[in-house]
Amino acid sequence: MPTWPIPNGYRFAGVVSRLRSEPDRRDLALIVSDRPAACVGVFTQNRVAAAPVHLCRERLPRTDARGVIVCSGNANACTGEQGYRDACRMAEIVADRIRCSPEQILVASTGVIGRPLPMPILEAGIPLAVERLQHASEAVEDAAHAILTTDTVMKVADRVLNQGIHLLGIAKGAAMIGPNLATMLAFLVTDAAVAVDDLQTILRRAADRSFNRISVEGHTSTNDTVLLFANGSGPLLSGPALAEFSAAVEDVCIDLAKAIARDAEGAHHFVTIHVEGCRDEAEAVVVAKTVAHSALVKAAIYGADPNWGRIVSAAGYSGIPFAESELSLWLGDVLMYRQGVPVPFDAAAASAYLRQNRDVTIRLKFSSGSGSCTFWTCDLTPEYVRLNADYTT
Repeated sequence: MPTWPIPNGYRFAGVVSRLRSEPDRRDLALIVSDRPAACVGVFTQNRVAAAPVHLCRERLPRTDARGVIVCSGNANACTGEQGYRDACRMAEIVADRIRCSPEQILVASTGVIGRPLPMPILEAGIPLAVERLQHASEAVEDAAHAILTTDTVMKVADRVLNQGIHLLGIAKGAAMIGPNLATMLAFLVTDAAVAVDDLQTILRRAADRSFNRISVEGHTSTNDTVLLFANGSGPLLSGPALAEFSAAVEDVCIDLAKAIARDAEGAHHFVTIHVEGCRDEAEAVVVAKTVAHSALVKAAIYGADPNWGRIVSAAGYSGIPFAESELSLWLGDVLMYRQGVPVPFDAAAASAYLRQNRDVTIRLKFSSGSGSCTFWTCDLTPEYVRLNADYTT
């Protein structure tokens, strides 16, 4: 089992509550800070948001958070006032047992939309999670496993910074993944002391450059939640130390985001899209997102078909203005389209590149400016269609 450098003052648990049908599947995770922590969050941009998202938005940002309780298997989304009351009750049960105010506890959920929470199961499972809290790598693994749904692997990332600061993140996500967050949850904890305003700025920037730059099928979920806790009791980070911390948060978020895209349901390929030479970063993101969303591009990659025309045409309908002569395109190291003109290439070798490599790269180069970005996606496979056709039946 991997050993992670766990930030000081945090305990983790992941238990089987029987919320899911699998008898041995962990489905309830709890993260607790033993001392009050600054906490901020970013959430789904979907106007239809789950009850825990509404609860967290109301309670954040704050300087005295104590933890988050997460259930997997039921989204508690589109469940009306009862769903909100149930989310509040989940927080109350934790707060009662760790002796804090319910408002200091956050809630997250993931799973099927539109089904009421089976509260008797959670009423019994949450106290068990509190009993199992530990400051141990085994407990981190339990929590990381408990938040998964259709994921095939756990997602954990960490960094150790100067001054003995630790940063640890866990995440879940494999489908219903699109920019503006997706059916994904991520929880980051650190023993750094960071002002809550700085923490919010850092998390928002990190999410924009990580979780908002992945796509499986472009579907923005109702439950997206990313939380960042900082429980340090020393001097607040500033200057170079704060910049180092900000970079570490972005790195951890990118690691987790790439792990989500790599674990996409049914995917055979992990696709990195580099866009450069746009007027600004925002334009580069729009182009990359459009290419990443294209079902035709994704199907071609699955079929090992080096059909560069689909990529170029996706860039063309992105809404970003450019002349055809301003665009060049590479698949891996193979130049296929230069300044608006096709370039002869070995189609068999290009097909073999797609067929023989799980990790593939698309590069689009414009000549409009210095704006660039990197985006991550996957191919579209029959297995993805099968999994999502049968998800609730």
